[in-house]
Amino acid sequence: MSDLLIATRNPGKLREFAQIFADLGMNLRSLDDLGISAEIEETGTTFAANAQLKAEGYMHLSGLPALADDSGLEVAALDGAPGVYSARYGGVTGAAQLAYLLQQLEGVPVEARQARFVCVIALARPGGATEFVEGTLSGEIAPAPRGTGGFGYDPVFYLPEAGKTLAELPPEHNNAISHRAAAARAALAVLQRWHTEGHL
Repeated sequence: MSDLLIATRNPGKLREFAQIFADLGMNLRSLDDLGISAEIEETGTTFAANAQLKAEGYMHLSGLPALADDSGLEVAALDGAPGVYSARYGGVTGAAQLAYLLQQLEGVPVEARQARFVCVIALARPGGATEFVEGTLSGEIAPAPRGTGGFGYDPVFYLPEAGKTLAELPPEHNNAISHRAAAARAALAVLQRWHTEGHL
């Protein structure tokens, strides 16, 4: 069974990929599994650039095919911010970050609060070209946080069709519709093709 490096230290993220890649017949390894302590800086200005930096960097360090993702929130009324700076937006985290985002949207009417989560996955393999897939989830920014599930911006990311924020949805529903799940399903198709072509 061939190995695939999932370039993360996040066990939750690893589990999510493991579920989607269950039938792939590959041994998924994390950075910690391989004892890789090096951190590759995300200096790109796009999700794709950051995902590529990590996938190619960790591929070179491990010698294995590597998958890396970069994701974040894009708010239309803020010209796509926070974007690649989602994790460090406003220089704060947690509840303070949600408050900062809502402050930026003060006075913006509900019909103009469209937003989307974006996840770009880069797949790098020795001797081959890096490939990219993307998943998105569209919604709106709620006027105030709601719900206790999820993480990050989930309490203010409202899904009109569900009538709830992501933080109010059961985890299995959230995982099924998430931008990362959509990107991972697209990545699965790339990995299956590589397998068929004898690259894995």
